[in-house]
Amino acid sequence: MKKLRSVLELEKLRKSIIEKNNKFEKIVTVCGGPGCSTCGSETIKKRFLLELQKNNLTKKVKLIYSGCHGFCEQGPIVVIRPNGIFYPKITPENVADIVSETIAGDRVIPELLYEDPVTGKRIVYEKDIAFYKAQNRTLIAQNELLDPAVIEDYISNNGYKALSNVLTKMKPECVVDEIKHSGLRGRGGGGFPTGLKWESCRKARGDTKYVICNCDEGDPGAFMDRALLEGNPHLVLEGMVIGAYAIGSQEGYIYVRHEYPQAWENAAAAINQARKMGLLGENILGTDFSFDIEIASGGGAFVCGESTALMASLEGKTGEPRDKQHLHTVQNGLWNRPTNLNNVETWANVPIIINKGSDWYSKTGTANSKGTKIFSLVGKIKNTGLIEVPMGTTLKEIIYDIGGGIPDGKNFKAVQTGGPSGGCIPKELLNLPVDFDSLTEAGSMMGSGGMIVMDESTCMVDVARYFLKFLMGESCGKCLPCREGLKRMHEIVTDIVEGKANGESIELLEELAEVVKEASLCALGKTAPNSVLSTLRYFRGEYEAHVKEKKCPAGVCTALISYNINEEVCTGCGACIKACPHEAISGEKKKPHRINQDMCTKCGSCINVCKFDAIEVR
Repeated sequence: MKKLRSVLELEKLRKSIIEKNNKFEKIVTVCGGPGCSTCGSETIKKRFLLELQKNNLTKKVKLIYSGCHGFCEQGPIVVIRPNGIFYPKITPENVADIVSETIAGDRVIPELLYEDPVTGKRIVYEKDIAFYKAQNRTLIAQNELLDPAVIEDYISNNGYKALSNVLTKMKPECVVDEIKHSGLRGRGGGGFPTGLKWESCRKARGDTKYVICNCDEGDPGAFMDRALLEGNPHLVLEGMVIGAYAIGSQEGYIYVRHEYPQAWENAAAAINQARKMGLLGENILGTDFSFDIEIASGGGAFVCGESTALMASLEGKTGEPRDKQHLHTVQNGLWNRPTNLNNVETWANVPIIINKGSDWYSKTGTANSKGTKIFSLVGKIKNTGLIEVPMGTTLKEIIYDIGGGIPDGKNFKAVQTGGPSGGCIPKELLNLPVDFDSLTEAGSMMGSGGMIVMDESTCMVDVARYFLKFLMGESCGKCLPCREGLKRMHEIVTDIVEGKANGESIELLEELAEVVKEASLCALGKTAPNSVLSTLRYFRGEYEAHVKEKKCPAGVCTALISYNINEEVCTGCGACIKACPHEAISGEKKKPHRINQDMCTKCGSCINVCKFDAIEVR
């Protein structure tokens, strides 16, 4: 791997790689993202390699083992270009047919195509699938074009072109102005304007400055940053180098959550490749600018996603936050020196803004929330995975046009955005535009981009309890409002779902939530009550039903429900008797059965096997 000593040498290399790739007639991309790899995509990749060799196609067909494509529900995914033929849920046994029929014979295999769940039609091309059509995949789509372990793939797709332009054609101040003009806001939580943060760090006193990439993604069910760092690590590195040049930094760190070993491995490999090519280290591309990056592993504490706690962890200290009210967090950052911290998605946007211009970037989104945003769409929804949409896209468009709606014929009830510290938004606000300000006004937040969909069978009081339990366990314990307040809030909500609460419990819970929100030290504590406050705001009736009527409207809280058999519907088939693990059901064959309430644990086994809907939850 030759070291590049000038921008001219980089462009010559790019040209030679493109010329080499142009010799390939087809490109087969096997998704190696978290969802697809769990379903065996690596085995599929190896099978493709063997079949291509067997058919003497390795000089005509390029095989790419890419990062996450986003449509995790359909993995393992194979896409064949240049046409974009889309094959979902592929097995190793399908590979030989794909190679002989589609690659060698230019014939589509109908039974392997994606079937639209609404129309029932088979769809040939990726671009025509509803899940993709409703998105604007500025970042995620790049994952499909390259192997994250091959720097040449990134370079052939305009990789490091933004960096070369910055180093040779732009002054640092101009780079900062370009990012400011783009309107890019931090994608890690609070949505602070990125350009203003860069400008503040550039102006901060001190010769030694740091830039940090935050990949401590701890939201349950969220993996946006992981997918970007795993699937396109050089895009993140390029953004960091550009930011370092603009700020005046020579040292950078990527802080990766230790549960992300593949992200660590891919980022480390990318750093080594960039160093060898002269894209990191001393005198980058022959200029007088030097910058290098190290990787640090996070211990898995949710609070380390907070900037000051993350920096404390980087310094080898306990990951706990510092009081920002009396601290200039840019000036007094890592080792008490000027520090700029952005998350993975924020850094990944930077090369795109430089290449296409701030005017182009700012045309997408809303007045105060520019560009696109990646969300992890999970929960009670047909199409789960990673999606990327323009800021301002409504919840309805995301849940129904992209997500495909709610499965099993059930109704949509709420969506929780922003991770454990976010809020729950009801069906009445389905037309709410998803941007920083609108979500905050609705009592939720953008956060890093987690989005959990809930249907009518979800108890919102129980949801609040779940997130309180998670956050209570993740609190660093440094400040009393968060440490004790979350614990007490969890106790109150637990009493409510167990039918032990009195008439004053709801008011006490609400008052305590406001205190924790106002008095906590860091963002974790200040946003932790959101799940309670938002469910009280939109689903207060459910709380009142639990407290006053001792009923759970959703039929979830076991202390407040009972399982009964409708004798008019029961056929006496005996399926529930066999399924009950506690022998709580009795009855003769072909005669109505009964449930012994003293023995019933409300596990739901009987409901799962009853084909006649004879089991009622009261």
